[in-house]
Amino acid sequence: MDNQFIFKYSWETLPKKWVKKIEKSEHGNRSDTNTDYPFQLLCFLKLHTYTRFQVLIDLCGVDYPSRKRRFEVVYNLLSTRYNSRIRVQTSADEVTRISPVVSLFPSAGRWEREVWDMFGVSSINHPDLRRILTDYGFEGHPLRKDFPLSGYVEVRYDDPEKRVVSEPIEMTQEFRYFDFASPWEQRNGNEG
Repeated sequence: MDNQFIFKYSWETLPKKWVKKIEKSEHGNRSDTNTDYPFQLLCFLKLHTYTRFQVLIDLCGVDYPSRKRRFEVVYNLLSTRYNSRIRVQTSADEVTRISPVVSLFPSAGRWEREVWDMFGVSSINHPDLRRILTDYGFEGHPLRKDFPLSGYVEVRYDDPEKRVVSEPIEMTQEFRYFDFASPWEQRNGNEG
């Protein structure tokens, strides 16, 4: 059984309200799903006899600020039985919450926490939704495109107090002049 068969079978079998579109390629298939149905779709792909995508390789988030639903949550699945891969994508915004898949794939718990921590996309009734890569008092979500590069607070070790101190960031920088002329263009102009 190859990618072609799994692609065709999935498209014919899945309810159309679960899937917006399915694309195929030589490396694997891609499925875009409605925000309300990623759990049902992933459950079908994992448990059905002709798909058997039983390994969640990765779960990640992507930020597209120009879109109405600016965040995408991407699930990469592997079927070891049929040597096939599929990527399932769903869109969300700051308010939309996605259904967690930790009950289907136990490894998804950490990745769903990471997506929430880095992008702010939360899961409904997640068993352990707390920060995983940033401090508990951290403000914002650092992988959003609109997050400032310098952040909001500065964390440093204060030697006299013998502890870590968080302070609002203070960035002072002198105005600098930049010479945008290329040194190679100047050299070529003098040679000729």
